[in-house]
Amino acid sequence: MASTTESLAEGLARVRALLLDADTLVRALGSGRQKGQQPQWRRVELRWVDLKAGRHLQVTSYDATQAHTANHPIGDAADAAVDALLAEPFGNWHTETTSQVHQLRVTKKLDAITHTTDRAEPITAERAHDREKERLLPTDDPVLAALGIADQQGRIKPSRQAKYRQVEEFVRILDSSIGDAIGSRLRTPTPDDPLRIVDLGCGNGYLTFAAHRFLTEQRNLPVRLIGVDVKQQSADHNARVAGDLGIDADFVVGTIDGASLPERDQRPDVVLALHACDTATDEALARAVAWQAPLVLAAPCCHHDVAAQLRAAPTPAPYSSLTRHGILRERFADTLTDALREMLLRLRGYRVDVMQFVESQHTPRNTLLRAVRTGAVPDAALRQEYDDLVAAWQVTPRLAVLLGSDDPGAG
Repeated sequence: MASTTESLAEGLARVRALLLDADTLVRALGSGRQKGQQPQWRRVELRWVDLKAGRHLQVTSYDATQAHTANHPIGDAADAAVDALLAEPFGNWHTETTSQVHQLRVTKKLDAITHTTDRAEPITAERAHDREKERLLPTDDPVLAALGIADQQGRIKPSRQAKYRQVEEFVRILDSSIGDAIGSRLRTPTPDDPLRIVDLGCGNGYLTFAAHRFLTEQRNLPVRLIGVDVKQQSADHNARVAGDLGIDADFVVGTIDGASLPERDQRPDVVLALHACDTATDEALARAVAWQAPLVLAAPCCHHDVAAQLRAAPTPAPYSSLTRHGILRERFADTLTDALREMLLRLRGYRVDVMQFVESQHTPRNTLLRAVRTGAVPDAALRQEYDDLVAAWQVTPRLAVLLGSDDPGAG
């Protein structure tokens, strides 16, 4: 990996040349923000596509709720579109070509630091406009066979189709989350200091092995994986899979709140907690906060703790209809639990998105909490809102206890 530090104008000129190379550009992503400024878009993605009218630059711009796609003919129109995007105060530009991957980060002093990595082998850019939804992990990727999702011929097993969709959607969310955060909230990894991803309650590691494979093979990011699970059987299985795939990983046997990580992994960059049961999700979130992890992705599983507290306490007026029927009470408990988790994370200096993980027909547990550490000091209104909510419903979230229930806003 080669690194270059230069003026922002020089760095963006380099990015411009890459974006406008209609033969070699595979994909580019603009994200993040420069210090004290805010781009018009949350992120933008660019690639060249072949239409009936010729080659066009396809720009997909994302605001807070949706994507907007526009196609610009090669020449003056594409040049103008690129110049407009480069004028936006994005903090990061991730640019992939057929032979290299370039990562530009804008510093606080408005310099440009660019890391360039050569691909092991050149790839071919996909130019189809009406292509099927892009698969982040091809069905013939060795990791899918190693996990038992695909057969040896690279075909997804009929019984594992839902798992494959789950893997794809998780990798897609992780990719965009890291792309948005890297270079600002999340440091840029190097081969000597890789991105450290800790999976708390990893089980057999379907999602994390797939994520590691995608980040290293498709995004050329140096990554080290650490898995924690209470079962020795899971650790042995995962160690075998990691060895077969040549993945840099350690697997620790222990509870989420008690396991000790290897010395070099004491400050993880990304913490995952995927379908940890009930308060195990709270234990994972508490450890992530204690580590001050820059990025946290948690997909909660069952929510028994708050549900039991709701059954034991009187329902505040005028909300008795929310808890009169068992099925409604259980669903409300799910919502209340994750809302309180979201508030507690914000009180500890995180920006939190609550989003759909995967379509509900594939798994009923399809909520995902994405938390990015900003260090922002919470305002008094948020603290009061939290206090009023737990007082009204007479519940004590397990996460509040683990973080220190006497002062959940401290941090």
